Amino acid sequence: MSKVLIITTSLRPQSNSDILAARLAAGAEAAGHTVETVSLKGKTIRYCIGCLSCQKTQKCVLADDAVELAEKVKEAETLVFATPIYYYEMCGQMKTLLDRLNPLYPSDYQFRKVYMLATAAEDEDYVPKKAESGLQGWVDCFGKAEYAGTLFCGGISDANEAYGKEAALDAAYRFGRELA
Repeated sequence: MSKVLIITTSLRPQSNSDILAARLAAGAEAAGHTVETVSLKGKTIRYCIGCLSCQKTQKCVLADDAVELAEKVKEAETLVFATPIYYYEMCGQMKTLLDRLNPLYPSDYQFRKVYMLATAAEDEDYVPKKAESGLQGWVDCFGKAEYAGTLFCGGISDANEAYGKEAALDAAYRFGRELA
């Protein structure tokens, strides 16, 4: 079984992404995985300044919470990014974190499988496609990793609404059980 890191990226209190990520974590633990969940709530993550120093040192010159998160990402074998979909894309704080994970590119990172859990008010199949494309672009930069799939839970908007969506809660649990 693998070491799974779930990063929840919604900053909203009682977010649906967090609720479903907790179910996903329960499923992954039931399958025998070691699971850690980290939230971006309360974290300070500055924008990448594009200096590329990290490509030589494998360390970011900016001192904030992204440095610790990068170490957790580096050591995980399986990554799950949980994000709300805003304007048909991953949330901005997720994109900012992905940019700040640039020091991992030349490192001996352990992750091999990358997944996304996405929530949105809209429920059409096309809704998560641009977010998937954005995460796929990040994964493509890491030759030993692959984008392994998405669980999209649409039709969920209001805070805490996911608690009343049994099908989405069950799907998140099953998705967690099936992580590779």
